[in-house]
Amino acid sequence: MTLIFFVLVSAGVVLSFIRIIAGPTSSDRVAALDTMNVMLTGLIVVLAYSFDRGIYLDIALVYALLSFLETIIVSRYLEGRK
Repeated sequence: MTLIFFVLVSAGVVLSFIRIIAGPTSSDRVAALDTMNVMLTGLIVVLAYSFDRGIYLDIALVYALLSFLETIIVSRYLEGRK
């Protein structure tokens, strides 16, 4: 079951990365980057469950916080650029 989830989330990450590269606007790129970060956080949580390692949950939490800050910083940058 975790393998299926891993494959589906990995496919979603690849599709989000394609959207980041080919996005027509900067807002689309930021939304795709945020989506990719959420999927990667979920992937880290599944890896924590699969390997039975609690430290991976801490890594997922820190990654989620950093990706949230990254989204805010990039959004404010794009807002000021207009």
